[in-house]
Amino acid sequence: MDCFDYPLDTATLLRKKRKIRKELLAQNPHPLEKRVAILGGSTTNEVADQLGLFLLQYGIRAEFYQSEYGQYWQDAMFGTPELDAFAPDVIYIHTNWRNVTAFPTTATPTDEIDAMLQAEYDRFAQMWKALEDKFHCPIIQNNFDRPNYRLMGNRDIWDPHGRSNFLSRLNQKFYAYAAAHEDFYINDLEYLSSDYGVTAWGDAFYWHMYKYAMCLDAIPSLASSLANIIKSLYGRNKKALVLDLDNTLWGGVVGDDGVDGIAVGPEVPEGQVYAEFQSYCKALQSIGVVLAVDSKNDEANALAGLNHPDGVLRPDDFVSIKANWDPKDQNLRAIADELSLGADSFVFADDNPAERAIVAAQMPGVAVPALDGAENYIKMLDHGGYFETTILSGDDLKKTQQYHARAQAARAQAAFSDYGEYLDSLEMHAVVKPFEPIYIQRIAQLTNKSNQFNLTTLRCTEDDIRAMAADEAWITLYGKLTDKFADNGVVAVTAACRQGTTLEIKLWLMSCRVLKRGMEDAMMDTLVAKAAALGVTEIIGRYLPTAKNAMVREFYGEMGFAKVAEEADGSTTWKLEVSAYRPRHPHMTIEQ
Repeated sequence: MDCFDYPLDTATLLRKKRKIRKELLAQNPHPLEKRVAILGGSTTNEVADQLGLFLLQYGIRAEFYQSEYGQYWQDAMFGTPELDAFAPDVIYIHTNWRNVTAFPTTATPTDEIDAMLQAEYDRFAQMWKALEDKFHCPIIQNNFDRPNYRLMGNRDIWDPHGRSNFLSRLNQKFYAYAAAHEDFYINDLEYLSSDYGVTAWGDAFYWHMYKYAMCLDAIPSLASSLANIIKSLYGRNKKALVLDLDNTLWGGVVGDDGVDGIAVGPEVPEGQVYAEFQSYCKALQSIGVVLAVDSKNDEANALAGLNHPDGVLRPDDFVSIKANWDPKDQNLRAIADELSLGADSFVFADDNPAERAIVAAQMPGVAVPALDGAENYIKMLDHGGYFETTILSGDDLKKTQQYHARAQAARAQAAFSDYGEYLDSLEMHAVVKPFEPIYIQRIAQLTNKSNQFNLTTLRCTEDDIRAMAADEAWITLYGKLTDKFADNGVVAVTAACRQGTTLEIKLWLMSCRVLKRGMEDAMMDTLVAKAAALGVTEIIGRYLPTAKNAMVREFYGEMGFAKVAEEADGSTTWKLEVSAYRPRHPHMTIEQ
């Protein structure tokens, strides 16, 4: 729906929200269900309505709890029966500068200002700890926007007596807390208000009339920012940026103008704009985004343009380069197949509106932002929130290398007529071991990001993973895989709970980048062996269907399990007699 694209169509979002909600539910009949508690220092009804729409767009249907007006701190510290029963999956604390209890004046001594600042921070920190201890779920906290006035003018930001200075220092304390605490996230209200325009954002009419923390038209922008955080937590981020070349990464047409005639680099203003955009795209790699090219061009011309001496991006920065005269949607499908990614993992950036329209129509799920003027390219991609970063692991930093390796492996496969010989040629080595502290963050991240090869879609925090690892009733396994092309990192996770002689698999997932390599066989062989050693005689597995995990509907059957139940919603239960299991012996060495 175009109303969700940047710039947001706030009029449609605010006035037609019931119709939009109905349409979104029809498009996604199996959304991820989540409970979101909004603890507000101001009126939150419209915030909940808009956040619900943006989450639905990402395939998440939210049920909301809202505190009474201004009761955010009381609900957090003392609880309510309703909030306790609600058991939120995510807590959002919707406060702004008006919820600060006291500000210094020009007469306040400096040491008293420091004490006021610490007291205000402590009030919030106590609240965050109380919520963490009770609910053990992600907490999202607004930082503070600024009033749309400055008592002392420009002095207000640097003088300790100024409100702007006080709020800036308080924000810094919030950031330090976020850096030190897992599952705590900042919604950058300060940036949102500045980007919107502080004067319009803080229109006092909406506060005094409705007790809204910002003007009504700004609420969709707030909801979009919040939804980006939440969808990132639950694996709804985009993973790859596919770029056109001519008039997208440089000005001009390399086939017509020649390499010397395209605009990129410091010599002319137009070239500076494209160089800055290339720098932005290259920086995306540092947060785990992979880049690819989809361009109507001769390959030699495309490579020459990417090797322009004043360019920033080089051919090696792209995991796949499709420079030919095929339809761009076909090229995009080929890239998706090479990387084993679904269409909804991609953002397609092209200056040509006709090409964008074709890709959008032929490949539903691909994000296709409108690129209007090269000077706006960064803003359009950045404000789209496609690559929101909540957790950044070591594996994320190696994504380009890993996807390069995946593409190399796909090309190598074509040289073999026998698939087993191809697998042997990869020289794969797997490590399958119980959860270890060094991989806790990555394991938790996988449970929240893996959607396709995920049988139960159980989402876990790092504390959940630690608890499983520490409980003797659980068998936990992670799987790492290396091959001759790359170290793929931790790519598979299994956790099962034992009761007597029965073991029930609660968590089974795998990264799609190692599909059909035999990693699932290595995990199952190890799990069954460990279960047998503990006296387990039967293993129970469940498949819970979602909009994305149909590929593993028959996984347990392929592993030798027998189906024992099937529900109307498509969920199934499977049983394996341990004594009947035959190890699958995948084409790899396995370290256990």
